[in-house]
Amino acid sequence: MIGISKLYCRTVEPSDALRYGRDSKRLPSHLLQFSKDKKPVVVWNVTQRCNLRCVHCYAHSKDIDYDNELTTQQGKELIDDLAEFGTPVILFSGGEPLMRKDLPELAAYATSRGIRAVISTNGTLITEKMAKTLKDIGLSYVGISLDGMKETNDRFRGMNGAFDKALQAVRNCQKEDIKVGLRFTINKHNVQDIPAILDLLEEENIPRICFYHLVYSGRGSGMRDEDLSLEETRQTVDLLMDRTKELHDKGKMVEVLTVDNHCDGPYIYLRLLKEDPQRAAEVLELLQMNRGNSTGIGFGCVSWDGSVHPDQFWRHYSFGNVKERRFSEIWKDTSDTLMAGLKDRKSLIKANADRCAKCKWFDVCNGNFRVRAEAVFNNVWADDPACYLTKEEIEYSNDV
Repeated sequence: MIGISKLYCRTVEPSDALRYGRDSKRLPSHLLQFSKDKKPVVVWNVTQRCNLRCVHCYAHSKDIDYDNELTTQQGKELIDDLAEFGTPVILFSGGEPLMRKDLPELAAYATSRGIRAVISTNGTLITEKMAKTLKDIGLSYVGISLDGMKETNDRFRGMNGAFDKALQAVRNCQKEDIKVGLRFTINKHNVQDIPAILDLLEEENIPRICFYHLVYSGRGSGMRDEDLSLEETRQTVDLLMDRTKELHDKGKMVEVLTVDNHCDGPYIYLRLLKEDPQRAAEVLELLQMNRGNSTGIGFGCVSWDGSVHPDQFWRHYSFGNVKERRFSEIWKDTSDTLMAGLKDRKSLIKANADRCAKCKWFDVCNGNFRVRAEAVFNNVWADDPACYLTKEEIEYSNDV
């Protein structure tokens, strides 16, 4: 995650993270990305079932019963292990997590074990009654997916009325004083809706939005041609910076983040270097704390069947299963070559990539998204094709 509001609009200073010793158990949620111990935030896809059929779904979800999901008891055993391991956050996802009847019980159990519980949902099932239930659980955050305004979103979601139901879910959460925000996956067919989505944030007093760069995985693997060009991506990140600053200048302290493309960090720094060199130096310090892509290090995934993956987009590769071994044991086992490589990837990327190998920003990007490199080049350690920095910006040299 790259916090545009945190970095560009000065809502976070390097001293903020240092004040907590950069320990993930002590850091508030908005500073977790700057932790030094990188205990894994875990996405648990509690179910594959979903009431929608989104065109970019990484889980290939359908509205059918699946018989391979972890039981409630197995889920609680997983949560116990994660609590002992020091996992600071569990993100309950799916499919649609609220299709699973015991989701409130599991989320409440996580909070009782001292883990911050977050859900990622399409929002269509958050009635007033469900919002009250989620409030009682003590969730840290509810992220609701909107991939455009009404017509665009409903087309992507495969359901007429999905936009209206999601927006009502936001209002239901706000009524119960639950922190709620939006999730938006950027592509050629919805990028034009971003200004209107940012207007919606202002009109509805929504405090947070995460803009996800497209990852070629699941049903999204067929959307490679729908990704923005590199120049379009740069323009979009500039738009997000401009509009976030406008909101902050109005006193609307909206948290705006981008996800799944860590070259956003250096790009923000380079723009600030021209506009505010003093702030640019502070941003560089924060980026160095962040340390870039954390797949297989500070971010992992458990699937509905118990399989452990590097992240939620890497479903085609499993390190093991929590039905057979504890997550904490699997996560620390570097006998798996991919696990070992993700934890110490620099030499592998330098031996296989071109631009990444010669990039001055490697230590604040960590080679960006490996699953995208694999999808395009059939090589986990190749360049991430979504990096939009120019040769001049990365100080690329054929002599290196």
